[in-house]
Amino acid sequence: MHVVPGLKVLYFGTPVVLISSLNEDGSANLAPMSSAWWLGQDCMLGLGNSGQTTANLLRERECVLNLPSSAMVDAVDRIALTTGKATVPGHKAGQGYRYEPDKFAAAGLTRQASELVRPPRVAECPVQLECRLVAAHPFGSPTPYATAFQVEVLRTHVEEDLLIPGTHHMDPLGWDPLIMKFCEFFGGGRNVHPSRLAEGWDMPHRLRPAPASRKNT
Repeated sequence: MHVVPGLKVLYFGTPVVLISSLNEDGSANLAPMSSAWWLGQDCMLGLGNSGQTTANLLRERECVLNLPSSAMVDAVDRIALTTGKATVPGHKAGQGYRYEPDKFAAAGLTRQASELVRPPRVAECPVQLECRLVAAHPFGSPTPYATAFQVEVLRTHVEEDLLIPGTHHMDPLGWDPLIMKFCEFFGGGRNVHPSRLAEGWDMPHRLRPAPASRKNT
């Protein structure tokens, strides 16, 4: 039997992306997000208008989409409730966000020079996509609260072990992306880590703790 609950959140499950972009002063910003989908060599990104990444993309028109594996969940969670905006927006402050000027250091991740764009890649991410902005569309009604960014993938960097030998195709069995479902972290179909974001958004979940073998991965 189906019911009509009027769901408050529609994050049914999408890959986590670490977006690296450049701040106005030329420093690097790193932002985790999970509203992304790909078609051909383009990607659509959904970002709130109050975020630093939105401002950076509109100004600089380039970024890197770094896709973490599920084993990187600790690093992602460390910056889940951080923002690159020196003045934290009120609604984010209420959810526990704090200003962090160096998210690479806060996450324990390494900058890696890109080849076609200025923002750095995340060295630890198995997949890195250098992108340029194609178009930006206001999103939400009656007043837009977000922006849908269309970006073109200019260059793809992939760990060699994830490719099917002799092809330009990834091995779907070897690739275990970090997935966010309803603000919770999943990999391989299992919850892999407690989520600061779920706490900040006051999600009512009661998930079993991640297995000990995955907590320190």
